[in-house]
Amino acid sequence: MPIDYPAILDLKTEAASYSWSDREVMLYALGIGMCSDPLNLKELQFVNEAFAITKPLKVVPTFASVCVWGARPGVIDINRVMVVDAERDITFHKPMPVAATVTADARVRGVYDKGREKGAIIQSEVVVKDGEDNKIVTIASSTFARGDGGFGGPSEGMPKPHQVPRRAPDRSVDMPIRPDQALLYRLSGDRNPLHSDPEFARKAGFPKPILHGMCTYGLTCRAVLQTYADYDPSAFHRHRVRFSAPVFPGEIITVNLWKDGDSISFEAHVRERQVTVARNGQALLG
Repeated sequence: MPIDYPAILDLKTEAASYSWSDREVMLYALGIGMCSDPLNLKELQFVNEAFAITKPLKVVPTFASVCVWGARPGVIDINRVMVVDAERDITFHKPMPVAATVTADARVRGVYDKGREKGAIIQSEVVVKDGEDNKIVTIASSTFARGDGGFGGPSEGMPKPHQVPRRAPDRSVDMPIRPDQALLYRLSGDRNPLHSDPEFARKAGFPKPILHGMCTYGLTCRAVLQTYADYDPSAFHRHRVRFSAPVFPGEIITVNLWKDGDSISFEAHVRERQVTVARNGQALLG
């Protein structure tokens, strides 16, 4: 069935309840490769609560991308085999708590038709609130439904992406991806077999399982954390990026960063394949 446009724009859910504990926080941090060196005390604070001298557990800001996993505006009839993440843009209204019970409101923000052979972009928004109805984060996401174009919706009007500087990057960070990284990351919620089942990945047009776009998203957050944020999660006000090519477990991602005041621009590349895997990235610190 083609996407039902414009009825899809009316889809929404309100006040769905979710909760998490420090277990989910630490599992997410491990899933994005945090503390691959277990003696790195700055990263250890994101995966360990059992210090000889008490230190509070820190939460990677992009844990927000999985904290209400499954929150959606409703059922959208698309070809799930052909679906990949296209973009994520999270605004942090306050730091992510180590444990919480929250509510989530979800809605469709827009749908764009790239053509019958080119797919569709579905934009949604999830607002996560605490028990007193105060916003914690607003999560804007874009999904690329590669098999669902040609439904008759608009092709223009998508928000313009952030432009990174044209000068040489101020800093670069190499981030190795473990061969089993996707198998670990999927335990934070995304059980899509595209990231774990070789046969399913081949049916979707890939030679082998690919890394979750949201894992790449977390890796770019790690790059900003360790360079310009001094491992302080409360420094983040926004983190956004567009995904432009798949990453395969076992590769090395190089994140290039540019600092202009409190704005950190970034892009991510796999040099071995000479491909840019994440574009138009920006973290706003303060």
